[in-house]
Amino acid sequence: MNRILVVDDELNMRLVLSAMLKKEGFEVEAAKDGLQALKILKEKDCDVVITDLKMPNLDGMGLLSRVIKQYPATPVIIITAHGTIATAVDALKKGAFDYITKPFEQQEFKNIIHKARKTHLLNTAEVSLSPEEAARDGLMGVSASIKGVYETIRQVAPTTTTIFITGETGTGKEIIASAIHSNSSRVGNAFVKINCAAIAENLMESELFGYEKGAFTGAVVTKPGKFELAHRGTLFLDEVGELPKEMQVKLLRVIQQQEFERVGGLRTIKVDVRLITATNRNLLQDVKEGKFREDLFYRLNVFPISIPPLRSRPEDVLPLTDYFIRKFNQKFNKSVRGIDPVIQNLFVAYGWPGNVRELENILERMVLLNKEEIIAFDSIPEDLKASFASGDAAKLEGVARPIMGRVKEQQEEIEQQVISGVLEDCDGNVTRAAEKLGLSRKGLQLKMIKYRLRK
Repeated sequence: MNRILVVDDELNMRLVLSAMLKKEGFEVEAAKDGLQALKILKEKDCDVVITDLKMPNLDGMGLLSRVIKQYPATPVIIITAHGTIATAVDALKKGAFDYITKPFEQQEFKNIIHKARKTHLLNTAEVSLSPEEAARDGLMGVSASIKGVYETIRQVAPTTTTIFITGETGTGKEIIASAIHSNSSRVGNAFVKINCAAIAENLMESELFGYEKGAFTGAVVTKPGKFELAHRGTLFLDEVGELPKEMQVKLLRVIQQQEFERVGGLRTIKVDVRLITATNRNLLQDVKEGKFREDLFYRLNVFPISIPPLRSRPEDVLPLTDYFIRKFNQKFNKSVRGIDPVIQNLFVAYGWPGNVRELENILERMVLLNKEEIIAFDSIPEDLKASFASGDAAKLEGVARPIMGRVKEQQEEIEQQVISGVLEDCDGNVTRAAEKLGLSRKGLQLKMIKYRLRK
């Protein structure tokens, strides 16, 4: 998917932005107000939403709040005039990804769009639930290990301790960070998040600390950074292991002193920020190899929380499956009641290398395409069937064999139809049919015997 949604009540602005985005290789959808934008989002997945602030029916702030609630993985960029920058900053505090000031430079516009889309690609399938949903569903599971993680959250959330979350990609690190903020005394203030892997190295400092007007080419206004926006709230740095070395030094200083200067600025800005970081890398190993500063590592690793991978808690798979079916029933207006018992066994036995993210993606496709109340084996996407077929045979013993038998039956049925069709096209000439199929004459004759195609 490569789709951007542009929302503006001015036709000329929609045309200009659409032309610029199409030139960058994006597919573009356009809407004249927030209500029309929501209809488009319901019908089509979009990587990024770009919206003006002032519009009839449903304005930019109203659209922002709806997108954050209904499509939390989709970044929202606000377009604003100079006179409404304060409103745009307020939008950032409420969850907007970034804002663009009119008139804007094309390069600045392109940089923000590509940054937003990269963030979307990194997080698009991340399980994005409200803290209340996460708490209600036992943090997406019923296993003792997940309940232990949530009990830890309840203990540490009311404090101001720096949290360090580790876990494989797709385990739900952002959910935990959000739950910590939601259960803290800072819940009434901003929860600001940034994916360090999505930010270009030369833009990282201005992203974290902001910049003054004229600090560099394209800095036409003063812009606050993420630390400033998170004042008295929580800042979540995802994939913190991707920070370049020079930024690690500056981050260490902010953690120690709770102060910084904007890029191009002289005034020292003091902040009160609770820091939560996360990574799927082994930072201790990076420290040993000199890739990550040891002093920063120990500053971040004050209170570590490790999320277990889904393969280590198979008892969570079916509760997660039920939850996602309910979620996507609501999203797609479906009435799926569950999955075939054969699939249940297969899901529990599968290793889920992509963790909860992979399970969510698979179920979204299956619910969307399913036409019956129960999802049958035939509804499993072909790539997942291939994953199951190449899985650990010992782990899948007693489950994979009957399932793979059904896969083999389907393959043979397709092969029979193909051979029959080619033979018919060749008027029964075995030699010509074998050439078309890439088989030897003898090989084709054996398959004709197997499928009873010989006259």
